[in-house]
Amino acid sequence: MPTFPLTPLLPHVLLAQAAPVEPAPTVLSRLQVEGGVDAYYGYNFNRPASATNFLPGTGTTARRHDEATVNLASLGVSVTPEPVGVHVLLGFGTGMDVLHRAEPEGDATGPDVWRYVQQASLSFAEGPLTLEAGIFPSHIGLESFQSQLNWTYTRSWMGEFSPYYQTGLKGTWRFNDRWSAQLHLLNGWQTIGENNTGKALGTQVAYAGDRLSAALNTFVGNEGSGDAEALRLFVDTVATLKLTDAVSVSATADAGRQARPGTSAALWYAAGANVRVQVARPVAVVARAEVYRDRDGLLSGTAQTLSEGTLTLELKPAEHLTLKAEARYDHSTQAVFDSQDTDADGLPRLRPDQTLLVVGAVAYF
Repeated sequence: MPTFPLTPLLPHVLLAQAAPVEPAPTVLSRLQVEGGVDAYYGYNFNRPASATNFLPGTGTTARRHDEATVNLASLGVSVTPEPVGVHVLLGFGTGMDVLHRAEPEGDATGPDVWRYVQQASLSFAEGPLTLEAGIFPSHIGLESFQSQLNWTYTRSWMGEFSPYYQTGLKGTWRFNDRWSAQLHLLNGWQTIGENNTGKALGTQVAYAGDRLSAALNTFVGNEGSGDAEALRLFVDTVATLKLTDAVSVSATADAGRQARPGTSAALWYAAGANVRVQVARPVAVVARAEVYRDRDGLLSGTAQTLSEGTLTLELKPAEHLTLKAEARYDHSTQAVFDSQDTDADGLPRLRPDQTLLVVGAVAYF
């Protein structure tokens, strides 16, 4: 019986080796922890008897006179939206006390309920669209509530009289790497709790280039409560230009109108400019000038024109440490700033100007 050699059976088709599948990012891989401490010492040459700087309801930086204290201590976590994310950021300090002071009082809402919350939002991202709901930073203005993100230490009047945060739903559409647009459905003007029957709309169109960044922001909605509820219209423009590697400038302009039942509408408008010079890698100098006209006293409590000039020296000795020394002069067409003198009732006598020296340090991660 004949025999045949055994040969291996070769497949007719060789299958290509499958490429390894990248595992989907887990929540832990997208989790980020953030925080920091913003401390300062401020001296007011008016030596106010109240030991407070700025106007009532303002002073989210350097609120206390002749006192070393904490402006803001922050701690938070965030999960990058892929496609769902969250961002929770809490804060403590003198700045947080001022931040929520105008919150409307009500059942389960008010300054005491929300006083530690900077941000609490959830987000959903799909392609060029991002949706965010909850409490999130305002789209209005040049300055952030986080001191390390600003050129100066103290904030402008334009920053103090416009929202730092908003509550509602925000949609962002990115057309490309430079152009984007936002649409907001909001409870109101820097409010978490609702105090009227209306909602507000906010919009933004923004451009972010290599040297020029600019945004046009609007707010439209009813403000006030009861018989005082009426329509507010507001527009804000912001632009930042990097002239050279060492010199940058920024400018912002605001205009607002608030209807008032039974009387004429209240108007306010403002403009400001900043110049930043990077003297050396860790050292920068910033100058700011601003004029704020509150014609009817709706936002500041007094019909007045405020102006201020600020000079800031910034030093960054380490990557996550920013030191700032600042001199600031404020002037009003009315006597609105506290002084060391008091009247017969023990209340501070008011002056039309104040001069501040502030030293601040912010460590963050």
